[in-house]
Amino acid sequence: MTASLPADASALTPNDVRTIGDAIAGGQPTLGGPNAWADRKLHYNLVSPLNRHKFRIIVVGTGLAGAACAAALGEQGYDVHAFTFHDSPRRAHSVAAQGGINAARARKVDNDSLARFVKDTVKGGDFRAREADCWRLAEESVRVIDHLEAIGAPFAREYGGQLATRSFGGVQVSRTYYTRGQTGQQLEVAASQALLRQVAAGTVTLHTRSEMLDLIVDNEVEGGAARGIVVRDLVTGRIWSQTGHAVVLATGGYGNAFFKSTLAKNSNVSAAWRAHRRGALFASPSFLQFHPTALPLGSDWQSKTILMSESLRNDGRIWVPVQPNDPRAANDIPEAERDYYLERRYPAYGNLAPRDVASRAARDEIEAGRGVGPLHNSVYLDFRDPLARLGRPVLAERYGNLFEMYADATGDSPYAVPMRIAPGAHFAMGGLWSDYDLMTNIPGLFVGGEAGWAYHGANRLGANSLLSANVDGWFTLPYSIPNYLAPLLGTPVLADDAESVLRAVAETRASVETLAASPGTQGPDRFHRRLGEILYAHCGVSRSAAGLAEGIRLIRNLRHDFQADLRVAGDADGFNQELERAGRVADFIDLAELMCIDALDRDESCGAHFRLEHQLGDGEAARDDDNWSFVSAWERGPEGTYLRHQEPLHFESVQPETRNYKTS
Repeated sequence: MTASLPADASALTPNDVRTIGDAIAGGQPTLGGPNAWADRKLHYNLVSPLNRHKFRIIVVGTGLAGAACAAALGEQGYDVHAFTFHDSPRRAHSVAAQGGINAARARKVDNDSLARFVKDTVKGGDFRAREADCWRLAEESVRVIDHLEAIGAPFAREYGGQLATRSFGGVQVSRTYYTRGQTGQQLEVAASQALLRQVAAGTVTLHTRSEMLDLIVDNEVEGGAARGIVVRDLVTGRIWSQTGHAVVLATGGYGNAFFKSTLAKNSNVSAAWRAHRRGALFASPSFLQFHPTALPLGSDWQSKTILMSESLRNDGRIWVPVQPNDPRAANDIPEAERDYYLERRYPAYGNLAPRDVASRAARDEIEAGRGVGPLHNSVYLDFRDPLARLGRPVLAERYGNLFEMYADATGDSPYAVPMRIAPGAHFAMGGLWSDYDLMTNIPGLFVGGEAGWAYHGANRLGANSLLSANVDGWFTLPYSIPNYLAPLLGTPVLADDAESVLRAVAETRASVETLAASPGTQGPDRFHRRLGEILYAHCGVSRSAAGLAEGIRLIRNLRHDFQADLRVAGDADGFNQELERAGRVADFIDLAELMCIDALDRDESCGAHFRLEHQLGDGEAARDDDNWSFVSAWERGPEGTYLRHQEPLHFESVQPETRNYKTS
């Protein structure tokens, strides 16, 4: 629908609804089962090994999805150009996913299976994901672990030699493979090594310290097609174009819109947002996960939060004092005066309740006055009982580096006192909309990893992020991209002086120069901090119609202030991090408005999108399947308007039900 907001932003006015057609490209059914992915691959077009070098593929991002995709396509013989704004591909934010990676290999004889994995994932996402995608994720998960181990990931092992697993939130089986508390780092190192192997082989050209600022769309092709990107060299300031037959965006999520998030400070939405401005649909932008195991803010001057792995909830017990505003130290509070509220409220899952459920529960306790710590803004994660039961050496083996990180950040040892944790902005379930082949509505533009919307619905289960990035990069895009390329055999890439290329470069240069010339008094970080405060207050763990409308009004005022009073030190030529941040903050402001519009438009509660107006009697989320069982995919319209497209969701293997983590 056209989301044309009145001046007071008090309501959305529905006009037109456009339904996205068959989301499974090539006429495949939207319902999925164990054979859907195999059948889809069987009907893909192929590119002969003799012809692969004739196709140029651009991959933006070198995290797990991007590095894997570039390495796999390079191994096949394609001409790949990989771009990263880091000085090394291994510095991508994938290193921060510490806890583990899921795989439905059923090695623990605990009744796990592909079907159970799909059920857990669809249910965990509160029935707002495409079921067919979840089946592919489950099927390929079985291959991922062996592949990653083969390229150098040092997974933990049991005494007998088999790979070790543990549990994560939202499941009752043990399917998470790990490398102590540094799984993402080890997988990223392995993927980067695979990528650099192809750089050395000459199939991949790696462009470091290069940031994508625009997407080149060739409108001479009917319906348009992605044919390249516009890039700024972050060292020299040079703006240039790279053309190709297809573009892959694997640029991560947008949690940094909240300023204080668990993401690395450089993580941003700009590549995906610039593609959105060129016509790519943006799906479910309001589906943003708050991690329940982040460290609480200690002061206003903090620039981000720190993530503690969800794996800690395997052994740690979460509690608050029964007495509000209890002044005693944690170890002085007797057992009878501790409320292990997750174990009390969700006995079947306990401390491993899904992230959205655990975050809301923590928020409830804090707002009820039972928050702990100097600012009373956190809850305890206590290892007293597992220390007594298992001993310090076992916990050190499982979580040693995480305990060290906590001690470095806070000065407290988790071996001696409970950790303090609180919900923090973390993972984006929303992203660029894509079909079953991971291609957006712009032909030739593909998306992988957290930059896309696939798999997770309204809430991601822990350890599915590393899995989805690897499945996209190693085992989906290398199949689906050739299917798109095959009919283009003999088609040259756009020339550097083609009209669409020159126009995109000129527009990018003008935009950069305008930002650099901003004559105001405030740097971009001040506006970013204000944006984060607005989002936490009005589009955070809980939302309401009135709060979201107010958030939209405040964001629009912030945009006006940003445009009128932004100051960027330095100029557009050469190294200028202030200029980089200014462009990213401008995109975050626009995205934040759409996040609030999407949250206000979706008149239900589901997963991490919790509308206070829609609760069950026990305070859990109240979904509205009759009216909202679809994916919202937003098209950018004239100034101040968005057109909502919707993809209906169909379920065959897992029938929608009210999520229950109390007894089942």
